[in-house]
Amino acid sequence: MGTYMDVHTGMKGVTREQLMEAHRADLAIEADEKVHFKQAWADPEAGVVYCLSEAPSAEAVRKIHERAGHPADEIHPVPLMV
Repeated sequence: MGTYMDVHTGMKGVTREQLMEAHRADLAIEADEKVHFKQAWADPEAGVVYCLSEAPSAEAVRKIHERAGHPADEIHPVPLMV
């Protein structure tokens, strides 16, 4: 399993409730691709959302986000963490 950080843009004004709803939508289907979404962060002013996950591949992360209705603009592997 790898760790991935994905980025969603164009989400200006996103609320805490909307972020939680989107995160729950991911959690509801994440097992289908063996993904686990660990955390999500948002900057409503900039319209950017970040998600941290463990997954077998970036493609698995992409599939879950697309099915949940909020495709990621970028997905980055995170090979080093402290």
